[in-house]
Amino acid sequence: MKILVVEDEPAIVYMLRYNLEKQGYQVIDTEKGGDVIELATAQKPDLILLDWRLADNVDGVDVCYALRKNQRLHQIPIIMLTARAQDGDKVKALGTGADDYMTKPFSIVELLARIKAVLRRAAPMAAGETLKFADLDMDMAQCKVFRSGKPIHLGPTEFRLLHFFMRHPRKVFGRDELLSQVWGDNIHVEDRTVDVHIRRLRRSLGDPDIIRTVRKTGYALDDSAG
Repeated sequence: MKILVVEDEPAIVYMLRYNLEKQGYQVIDTEKGGDVIELATAQKPDLILLDWRLADNVDGVDVCYALRKNQRLHQIPIIMLTARAQDGDKVKALGTGADDYMTKPFSIVELLARIKAVLRRAAPMAAGETLKFADLDMDMAQCKVFRSGKPIHLGPTEFRLLHFFMRHPRKVFGRDELLSQVWGDNIHVEDRTVDVHIRRLRRSLGDPDIIRTVRKTGYALDDSAG
């Protein structure tokens, strides 16, 4: 698998390249945020490791947003690597489209585990499966979602989250259960992460009510609110 490393600290790039290649990944790197769209389009990476602050003064969050808005690149998983450790920064990164977030300094062992987990979650699911709920259609063969016949562009985590909801319509799931089913066991992800991805999914679907919040319990895909 191919990983694009977007990082402006040479020592970190060297460390990442050494450890990733040791695990069998092919590595491409750039220190400039302005190169990412062109590189990702040409190289088609399976995952992007993205620093927050880059050499050309481009904000990694803006790069993440641009990737998620690009119809050809929006499904590529993104893990942000940054020295910014405030909760608000983490929520901002996840809200913009990142699938995971690690603060520097980080454990390379933990990063490798998270890379494997994110790639596993992004792998094709039940390729021949088609799902329908209300005016939503999910075509697993094409990895596409349609609402009333119009395409909806989702990041990989939102795609998996919607896939899980559509396989269990109207059933209420708590955050812990969603973390286990969508993110996987033994992965350190905070409960707040679920809320951020639910907000992103609602925004992408253009309907905040189709995913119902059940106070102190969790969430459900439900078309009965109206």
